[in-house]
Amino acid sequence: MSELPVGVHINNLIDDLKIFSWEAGKILLYYSNLLKDSKYKRKILKNTNLSDPVTLADLKVNEIIINRINEKYKKIPWEILSEENAKISKYKIDLNTDWIWILDPLDGTKDFIQGTENYAFQLALNFKNTPYIGIVLIPNKDELWISYGNKVWCEKRNGSVMSPNLGIHKNLREMTLVTSKNHRNKALNMLLEKIGFKEVIVMGSIGCKIASIVRGESDIYICMSLPDQSSPKDWDFAAPEAILKASGGAITNLENEKLTYNKENFDQGGIIIASNDKRNHKRICLEIKKIIKDYNLYPSLDLV
Repeated sequence: MSELPVGVHINNLIDDLKIFSWEAGKILLYYSNLLKDSKYKRKILKNTNLSDPVTLADLKVNEIIINRINEKYKKIPWEILSEENAKISKYKIDLNTDWIWILDPLDGTKDFIQGTENYAFQLALNFKNTPYIGIVLIPNKDELWISYGNKVWCEKRNGSVMSPNLGIHKNLREMTLVTSKNHRNKALNMLLEKIGFKEVIVMGSIGCKIASIVRGESDIYICMSLPDQSSPKDWDFAAPEAILKASGGAITNLENEKLTYNKENFDQGGIIIASNDKRNHKRICLEIKKIIKDYNLYPSLDLV
């Protein structure tokens, strides 16, 4: 297990992260309730880009979490990469440092605007480009998922604790898939049709999807980004990856290779598979890869 920077103690850090997270959740719930009244929507939406919307909730949580970390942990040699700040061309951080916080103040912004409960606050601490600490807060479920190293648990606001409950080993077609509500494409739809999962659950937010796997409500998530089109980013996957892996699941690309962070534009492109069983994850990847190859479902991919 990696040692944290000098002056940072894991128990104190986790306690602080709980406080920061519940504060973020309170803000998200506040703006979520405001959005129920149409007269507030125009004030809360901060851009007109329907494919990548930004709300006042994104910006408020972003500002508060960065301030909380910087105020509480002065002079600690780590950086903070956030979705909102990465969109600012003049915003620069040292990506070569060992410890980097990766923040998504509001994962599932489209669902948030649409009034669903499928949105989350996500924060990860990466060590040498590998998630070490993961925080996924789902405000409407009153669930704060926390992981560091191989430890993982879920806390309610009242302090009660819930453990992961991953599903048992199943064949691919016996699995329940959790898939995107707002990010689907024809290739992915065809793949899901060819596999024929036992059940398909549709929801937004990658954090919410991974939490559904960790709870045992679903078994697998497939993300398929087409070449030259938008793809998820580091902040979409870092915290959920930490939670899932600590629970006994796995998340890789189609070749069963671990996710790589700090790539150009922070893209997590291609085909990413998250499953509830790290022991059988390689087999799952191979089965999905064979189906993609047999039906030529993904362009520009060497599947020889």
